[in-house]
Amino acid sequence: MANKKVLNIGILGAAGIAQRSILPALASLSDQFQIAGVGSRSRDTAQPIAAQYECKAFGSYDALLQEESIDAVYIPLPNGLHYEWVMNALHAGKHVLCEKSLGCTQREVAEMIDVARERNLALIENFQFRFHRQLRALQRLVGLEDGVESSIGDIRTIRCSFGFPPFPDQDNIRYQKKLGGGALLDAGAYTLKVATLLLGTNVEVSTASLIADDTFGVDIHGSGCLINPDTGITAHIAFGFDHYYQCGVEIWGAKGRLRTNRLFTARADMHPVFEIETADNGLEKHSIAKDDHFVNMLRHFHELCAIDQGPKRAEEYAQNRIQAELLDSFRQKANYR
Repeated sequence: MANKKVLNIGILGAAGIAQRSILPALASLSDQFQIAGVGSRSRDTAQPIAAQYECKAFGSYDALLQEESIDAVYIPLPNGLHYEWVMNALHAGKHVLCEKSLGCTQREVAEMIDVARERNLALIENFQFRFHRQLRALQRLVGLEDGVESSIGDIRTIRCSFGFPPFPDQDNIRYQKKLGGGALLDAGAYTLKVATLLLGTNVEVSTASLIADDTFGVDIHGSGCLINPDTGITAHIAFGFDHYYQCGVEIWGAKGRLRTNRLFTARADMHPVFEIETADNGLEKHSIAKDDHFVNMLRHFHELCAIDQGPKRAEEYAQNRIQAELLDSFRQKANYR
């Protein structure tokens, strides 16, 4: 598959995010991807989507994975099904882009990484916000880019929040324990991820709390503190399913503070806004150019699939491992099982 310009990609499941965001983004990248098929548990579900994108409908996930012409798959299944179908896809020789959280436990993710490495396959956990220009702007403004002075002075602490109101459908997969539901693996995963992008990969969970919902039996919200033991800088995180909507980061520095408004979920037509406040300049608002992080993420996936990118694939493996370790550590600190 080395140096293959256009990759045949299959979609394993008919999830909303696949239909709203990933499939349209793939269709816009016809020079890099050919949508080769959509698989579902029934052909009736897959057929309308396949017809829209002029590709093949598969009546099972296995049937799609057995299609030899498919080079890579996107997996938007519930968290509790990721391990089974990521492993099946890797064993079938397919590169994998999987929705977060990649696995429900550190052990699951470690096994996925081992197989991907043995078979020289890309394995990417889809935190698309990594690829929006606003993240790079944020890192630059707080001095995380070499040679650039921080706009707010040395970082003192970071606050990350991602929460939203209850879902209207009581049978939502996020409320189902057997499907890997719960706030930590969903909203909480974003806050852990951004903490490593801002504090560095050497991050430990210092304190953690997870609150369960008696009706659903899953964690419904949580909070905690992460620390980089080398610097002593902390990130205070909060997340949940029963919150007033919040989506962003506030960074408190020695000379000011910076706050984002839609770090994780900026639409392609949106101009995210940064608020920077300092004693010298007061409050300033910076509009960030709009960007499509789904398209950018898929370009990154294509690069790691189409060309034998050993070091870059290894970097993704390392990120996957760190994220899974933090999730397990958070649960342990919270005494949550």
